[in-house]
Amino acid sequence: MTRDYAIYDVFTATKLEGNPLAVVFDADGLSDTDMAAIAGEFNLSETIFLVSPENDSHSAAARIFTPKSELPFAGHPTVGATVAIIERRGGLAGDGRIVTLEEGVGLVRCVVKDDQGTHFAEFDLPKLPVAAELTLEKEEIAEALGLSAAEIGFENHVPTLYSAGVPFLCVPVDGLEAIGRASTNTDGWPAFSKRSGFGEVYLYTRDTIRHDASYHVRLFAPAFGIAEDPATGAAAAAFAGVIMEFDAPHDGPHIVLIEQGVEMGRPSALRLELDVENRKLTKARLGGHAVKIAEGKLLL
Repeated sequence: MTRDYAIYDVFTATKLEGNPLAVVFDADGLSDTDMAAIAGEFNLSETIFLVSPENDSHSAAARIFTPKSELPFAGHPTVGATVAIIERRGGLAGDGRIVTLEEGVGLVRCVVKDDQGTHFAEFDLPKLPVAAELTLEKEEIAEALGLSAAEIGFENHVPTLYSAGVPFLCVPVDGLEAIGRASTNTDGWPAFSKRSGFGEVYLYTRDTIRHDASYHVRLFAPAFGIAEDPATGAAAAAFAGVIMEFDAPHDGPHIVLIEQGVEMGRPSALRLELDVENRKLTKARLGGHAVKIAEGKLLL
């Protein structure tokens, strides 16, 4: 049996930038073991498998795999698969611009628009970010990342733990130079990861390269087989909680552009929209571009 697949570069409008994603269509009949093996074969940060939905009114059910595990939710597979589904339908004619995906975290509703010839997909966060207690000291975090304790934190920002479906250790770093030196390829990371239980870490700084970006970020996830990720939507969703806690945006809509992947030569742009009422986050959306770079068939 053959199954169509496509490779998309996500959170970018430029081919060979952003975060590559494998989208496997018509994946019904594949076992969990099959999907894990195929994801390992592609060896991208994530592969998304589209199967028949439980509710026929929805576009598809989605299974998302890293090279080492399955995720209940991830942003760049959601954006990339949404654009892939729209393009497979033939484009944005009529009411075909809405895609609903059944993911492990719940139902995710996505809207696609044309942006100067490139498709842009945006979805409502299926869960708003929530904080969890974090007892780690910045000294041990710094040592694990090859930084000094003085380089952890800026302004009122301190390390936190937030989740909008997937938990992330969010670590503020003071400046582009320091965040550029950070690494999990250190003598201290394995012991820190084992002791703390964190297999990934999301670093951010307010210093940016793009003039229109609000934050510059990096994501290391060695426990998931991802040395560094060019763009991480689930982490950006969790990061909305960090913004609310430390930046305390006023009531109304806010747009936060996050740049990622620069150090990898895969620059990405993630657009995070926040709706704030009474100083509380009431709704959030995440969006980005996606461009197809390859397509083919799995002979399985």
